[in-house]
Amino acid sequence: MTRMTIAAPLLAMLAATGASASVDPSPKPGGVYRLKPGIYVARGADCRSPANAVIRQYDGRGLSTAHTHACRVRVLTRRGDRYTVSQSCIDAGVGPAPRFVERQTVTVPDALTFTLATRGPATTYHYCPIDQLPSDLRSAVR
Repeated sequence: MTRMTIAAPLLAMLAATGASASVDPSPKPGGVYRLKPGIYVARGADCRSPANAVIRQYDGRGLSTAHTHACRVRVLTRRGDRYTVSQSCIDAGVGPAPRFVERQTVTVPDALTFTLATRGPATTYHYCPIDQLPSDLRSAVR
């Protein structure tokens, strides 16, 4: 059997099923935490309809919430995958507002997961692929 006789049925099958791959156009992991930039939600939350309280957005410079923006991290110490930082954010979802500073402990076991501790117990967040986000969050990431 030649390569063509093996490949032809396979190509016909793929064409008939409309095979396609989901492509994630977002940037590769990087920045201060070496996380993939984008939207993260708290463990147990659904990427398709997360409440504002469980959303964090990583832009390579800091972790913002639905009620903060322009967050910037200053790393105080790093031990392996654990960072103790001072994060400064504008205290409004959009527009001008005062900055506030918060000390945080961020643990990054891999490029798609982090645990954040500020006051009280730590919360673990996981990355949401763009195609799983509601449309208003998709536009925030692009």
